[in-house]
Amino acid sequence: MENTKKTDRITVIGAAIIDVLAGPVNAQVFQIGSQPVEKTGLSFGGDALNEAVVLGRLGKKVQLISKVGKDEAGDRVMDYAEGCGLTTECIIQEEGLTTGINIVLLDEKGERHFLTNPQGSLRKLALEDILPYADAMGEIVSFASMFVSPLLDISAMKQLFARIKEKPGRVLVADMTKAKKGEKLEDIKCLLPYIDYILPNEDEIALLTGICDSRKNAELLVEAGVGCAVVKCGAKGCIIATKEAVLEVPACSIKELVDTTGAGDCFAAGFLWALSEGYSLEDCGRMACAVASCSVEKVGATEGVVSLEECLKRFQGNV
Repeated sequence: MENTKKTDRITVIGAAIIDVLAGPVNAQVFQIGSQPVEKTGLSFGGDALNEAVVLGRLGKKVQLISKVGKDEAGDRVMDYAEGCGLTTECIIQEEGLTTGINIVLLDEKGERHFLTNPQGSLRKLALEDILPYADAMGEIVSFASMFVSPLLDISAMKQLFARIKEKPGRVLVADMTKAKKGEKLEDIKCLLPYIDYILPNEDEIALLTGICDSRKNAELLVEAGVGCAVVKCGAKGCIIATKEAVLEVPACSIKELVDTTGAGDCFAAGFLWALSEGYSLEDCGRMACAVASCSVEKVGATEGVVSLEECLKRFQGNV
């Protein structure tokens, strides 16, 4: 399964929030009540916003469809998105809704742990917030937030994906987080025929299948109906499966692991960029790994991705 059509227009659908980062921390803070940390900071996040910002830095025209509150935090998200050159007319600011703010605690290995508000905008994006923009979406659409908002359940996602795919030639890419209600692969089978590329990480897909074998899980997704499965494997790179072949793509080497926040979103952005440029599937995986490698060297979800040139340099070193 190879992509040859080039496009600069990409639509990203999903969460846009604020992250408050601190670390490294360990469990002792709960005994002693206070702990000095090397890094604290406020950053912008949410899987869709992260993807969109990185794609913008890589030179793409990005339409972001999301939802925030009509509050100070929401205003800051809007200003940030506009400052990053994103098309923001499709970001709803809702009166009375609290914009999502995540507390992100980094452990000593750079892994992140989240504290979230279930009543914030992160969990409130709904089908009716997205459908009005379906006709104006780009040639590539990334649904960045499977299992994030409970309002976008399997039934709602099926309606949305079917509507997105009504336009001939439109490519649908879906990223996800961990299933929140015990969903299994069988439960989402009705969605997979609409999805051209799905990008779970190895833990997320293992929860759906009950199998801790990333290669097998990628194959199971294809057997269940998805066009191409790309399983993100962190420091091991990624596994790409289609009906024709299974590829294992190595990760890029990094200078120092600082913060893994947003690494999967940056991986997705790199994959989307390469896909929109007509790269082969293997090279899409290599570019995704290159962008992710930049992201983990700085605190914050997207701060490490500064230019297309740096990402391409790493990509070329990984070929």
